[in-house]
Amino acid sequence: MSAREQILNRLRSATVGTHQALPDVSAWFGAHRRTENMAQRTTRLRAALEAVHTEIHDVTHDNWTAVLFDIAVAKGLRQILIGTDTVHGAQLQAHPSHSVELIQYAQPIDTWQDLLFDGIDASLTWARGAVAETGSLILWPTPSEPRLMSLVPSIHFVLLDVDTIHADLYSVMAAESWSDGMPTNALLICGPSKTADIQQTLAYGAHGPKELVVLLRHAAGSQS
Repeated sequence: MSAREQILNRLRSATVGTHQALPDVSAWFGAHRRTENMAQRTTRLRAALEAVHTEIHDVTHDNWTAVLFDIAVAKGLRQILIGTDTVHGAQLQAHPSHSVELIQYAQPIDTWQDLLFDGIDASLTWARGAVAETGSLILWPTPSEPRLMSLVPSIHFVLLDVDTIHADLYSVMAAESWSDGMPTNALLICGPSKTADIQQTLAYGAHGPKELVVLLRHAAGSQS
């Protein structure tokens, strides 16, 4: 009997082990999840984001565009990059500012990469939700709001609705059925881009936006 046949015979005669039962993830999170309301989750998210130098502004559906332009003017911004065919982009265009130009991401990157990398001051994207436990904003890039919008400009504005803040990552994955489909890039943003050298000197903006500005949008009558 050849060595090959001996190996195959041993494999065929080997006892097949039983599969271990998968852990009940849902039950674990159910037993360990905090009991808190939306206001408490919002407070926890805010504390985590502000701890890493994120700028947060409370806004409403009625005033968020005005607040955004006020912030942009105060920071001396000249342009804000917005997506194409988005509800929030259309709302911003409907209330333009005389001193801040809105530029749509509406052409292939090869045709305007010099302007994108060297001329655009800031961008605005919409957050699908947030995770209070880790202080993370959830972004799902689309053809209307590509990944580069949250990566290249030095200031990144994010519009986040308070009612999309979840307690933990498992909660949002279960509530939104992430297992049924996800984008190529699902982003969890926990603050502005930062890095440190060997001497632990912290620097912002080395690998992405140096400023993260969150517009925390409250429903009518719920702003604290």
